[in-house]
Amino acid sequence: MTALGSTPVRNILVIGGSGFIGTRLIDVLVAEGYEVANLDLAPSPRHAPLTTLGDVRNLAAVTAASAGRDVIVNLAAEHRDDVRPVSRYDSVNVDGARTVAAAAEANGIDRIVFTSTVAVYGLDQPYPDEGQAPAPFNDYGRTKLEAEQVLSSWAEQDSRRSLVVVRPAVVFGEGNRGNVYNLARQVASGRFLFVGAGSNRKSMGYVGNLAAYLAGSVTAGPGTSVVNYADKPDLTTRQIVELIHATLGSARRSSRTVPLPLGLAAGRAFDGLSRVSGRSLPVSSVRIRKFTAQTTVDTTRLQASGFQAEVTVPEALRRTLLAEFGDRTRGTS
Repeated sequence: MTALGSTPVRNILVIGGSGFIGTRLIDVLVAEGYEVANLDLAPSPRHAPLTTLGDVRNLAAVTAASAGRDVIVNLAAEHRDDVRPVSRYDSVNVDGARTVAAAAEANGIDRIVFTSTVAVYGLDQPYPDEGQAPAPFNDYGRTKLEAEQVLSSWAEQDSRRSLVVVRPAVVFGEGNRGNVYNLARQVASGRFLFVGAGSNRKSMGYVGNLAAYLAGSVTAGPGTSVVNYADKPDLTTRQIVELIHATLGSARRSSRTVPLPLGLAAGRAFDGLSRVSGRSLPVSSVRIRKFTAQTTVDTTRLQASGFQAEVTVPEALRRTLLAEFGDRTRGTS
């Protein structure tokens, strides 16, 4: 992206930069010569000197951290499927966005980059583009959409303001312990069961590519832009599993399939166990729905921006698997 505003971008505050995406983003920003500060509830394992501990919901903390900055990049979010109480989604995602907008106002900052999510579209939507009416199916997607609306209202108050809303698909990469890692771990164990036919397609994004795109977004010009982020082509769930097999060299291929209705019933049973025990379990009805759903997005707008991802999806999967399961691999896909 090209900077259209009159103020050059030198100093950037990343909120939530101690996490998976934030760590990689700070790597890129520092390498590109920006002065970067990180505000996060958790210490940063890689960028401790740049990090101040603080909560995105704390106006005083966010205002102090953003003083003298040219851009705020807000990555902070409650995103897990099992957050309790549910009100934490509203508190962190929506109230946090209000805090960011207020801090930007107080410090005269006219650029915000916000990571939302493709969850705002709901499940089984056929390649939704950014103009499709949102239909979030869970509290995470709902509150991310509400946060977008909060920040859009901030941007509309001054024509000089710049807001970039990036809606990433599933993000994976080295060091992540999310959906792709958990799937690979199950496949590697030889105990993986397909729920459904595995023909549903998934849009995904490699963390290194996404970090590069977010870094380019900090110099966006005035106005609000919303962009879906995924690295194409989309793979089916079965293709993803086969790539995992090929990279890990697993001799025990997963051929057992559980019909979707039975899988959902099992997920609901695990939901009940989780409520009774008070523990988060690896299986839930939401996770099964997400696994078997078609979760693809249109990236025409991303491609039109001229952004070129450096790493393909198969290569990104290979790098991730080698990093996390290297001692069990025997080659590449």
